[in-house]
Amino acid sequence: MTKTLTVLLAASLILSGCGWRSWFGGRDAPPRGDLTPIEATNPLIPAERPGLFRRPEAVDTSVLIAKISKLQIDRTPTGAIILAEGIASRQGAYAAVLTPPGGTLTPEDGILRLDFRVAYPVYNTAIGPEQSRKVTDAISVTRQELAGIKQVIVTGAQNSMQSRRR
Repeated sequence: MTKTLTVLLAASLILSGCGWRSWFGGRDAPPRGDLTPIEATNPLIPAERPGLFRRPEAVDTSVLIAKISKLQIDRTPTGAIILAEGIASRQGAYAAVLTPPGGTLTPEDGILRLDFRVAYPVYNTAIGPEQSRKVTDAISVTRQELAGIKQVIVTGAQNSMQSRRR
């Protein structure tokens, strides 16, 4: 009994030291030609892998908010905060975002244009009172970006509000 146990223990230590894949014909490392340069890989971002449970890319279903009710610009030590409040057309609006129509925060002729966009649930929701449909969002602007801005215009579906620099 002791001899059998000793032989099994020694065999398991020898096999574990050799590596399972190497012992049975697998490869431990890819061949030299399959290596990608270190500069081309980022270990913090996982590689795209096709799979059964992979979700498709999200489609932007956001729309302009119904009405802009407030626009406020507050100075900060690092620049400014642009705050906008709007009234959604129905309850349940979420994912509010102030976004430039072109995708970049660069002003054209000193005018920074922002769209106030929200997303709604796919199911029908009640309209409800105006207080229950208020949505607020803000965006931070640095001093460098603020230097070229003379006017800010926030656009909704029914109206837009503007604020000029004094």
